[in-house]
Amino acid sequence: MTDHHSSASPAVVRLAAYTKADQDEILGDGADPFGVADAGLTWLPKKQHFGIRQQDRLVAHAGLLRLPLSIGGADTQAVGVGGVAVAPDLRGHGLARAVLSAALDHARTLGPRHGLLFCRPPLVALYRRLGWHLLEQPVHVEQPEGPVIMPLRTMWTPLHADATWPPGEVRLLSLPM
Repeated sequence: MTDHHSSASPAVVRLAAYTKADQDEILGDGADPFGVADAGLTWLPKKQHFGIRQQDRLVAHAGLLRLPLSIGGADTQAVGVGGVAVAPDLRGHGLARAVLSAALDHARTLGPRHGLLFCRPPLVALYRRLGWHLLEQPVHVEQPEGPVIMPLRTMWTPLHADATWPPGEVRLLSLPM
């Protein structure tokens, strides 16, 4: 899979698996590489993985997972996007755009009308540039001890041309991705 926005885009591949060692290869082996440990959340692993390799090194990743959710009391599904990572020494070179574009191209084949992600506030501007929209209302997510309000920012993107975000309370009916 490749990003068709530019002929110079890096090649994105589907990964059979994505391990802690793969994550460490991209981000290093720090205790909190995504900066979300203080949120105190339990996360679901992603099921489908996309990556970019350069010189036999994994340098970018995005993962997907179909999720049950309720919007305005109506049950639906979204494709959760998570584990988005770009090697610190290669940021600013379009790798996030390329790996997300390939992951979302695949997400569009899965059926749900919306992509959903959670991010730290400093990343909102990046995702907006990549076509994501901020959800201003609180989003409830499941946790082992019961539902909590997601402390990170929630963003969505349409997976189909006519998709809009419906009004109403948003509840992720699973752990976040």
